[in-house]
Amino acid sequence: MKDLAYYNGEVCPLDEMRIPMNDRVCWFGDGVYDASCAGNYTIFALDEHIDRFFNSAALIGIEPRIGREELAALLCSLVHKLDCPTQFVYWQMTRGTADRAHAFPENVEPNLWVMLRPFTMPDLSQKVKLITVEDERYFFCNIKTLNLLPNVLAGEKAKRAGAYEAVFHRRGRVTECAHSNVHILKNGVFQTAPLDNLILPGIARAHLIAHCGKLGVPVAEKAFTLTEMLEADEVMVSSSSTFCASADCIDGTGVGGKAPELLAGLQASLIAEFQEATGQV
Repeated sequence: MKDLAYYNGEVCPLDEMRIPMNDRVCWFGDGVYDASCAGNYTIFALDEHIDRFFNSAALIGIEPRIGREELAALLCSLVHKLDCPTQFVYWQMTRGTADRAHAFPENVEPNLWVMLRPFTMPDLSQKVKLITVEDERYFFCNIKTLNLLPNVLAGEKAKRAGAYEAVFHRRGRVTECAHSNVHILKNGVFQTAPLDNLILPGIARAHLIAHCGKLGVPVAEKAFTLTEMLEADEVMVSSSSTFCASADCIDGTGVGGKAPELLAGLQASLIAEFQEATGQV
């Protein structure tokens, strides 16, 4: 298959899958998700992503009917059904299927979705453009929930502006992006927003911090402002599919380009880890 959909045990091409209208995702976006990339039919950092997935489920009161090891085995088996060794692997769990009502339904089991499609490794030598958007999201950004309307609207605004991403800011503080975490390099220090309820605890973010440790780069997990971002030596966005892209423009103003060797070292270290972990070297 060129792509794949899974829903509670049923497997078929993505455009052939049919979902019950009463799945609560249709009414409320009532569920959580996670995603990673696979290389050489091996899912990168799978245990970390599954841990975050189960944590998100617990934070909104969903009790999975599948265990961590069982889910990992399922995802690994599905990866081998695609005729492509490098894939984007996405999975989500919704609260269940029931008549529309805001309160949690009783005696229903969660629904498990999986989507696989081919993935192309990003070219980290290519700079990206960013825009800034007022952060009007709610205060559960640390949960990887399916309620993404503000992110969708910000993503569309970025697309119309010819930008790769929209950077959220709240009362002057930079939080994260529509579908990425955002970081800066300044005076040799890697700075990223602290883990609180205003940002998602990104897996790529965690790996970047780990690589800073390997390369001897100091890390500051503290908030930074729009002004500090614009004046940074480098501005980076990270996600499981982006790894670590660097920006050269924010809201039409040139940024970054002042620490190219340090940036390239971090990017190369990330790619090397992915390739080694997925058996490509």
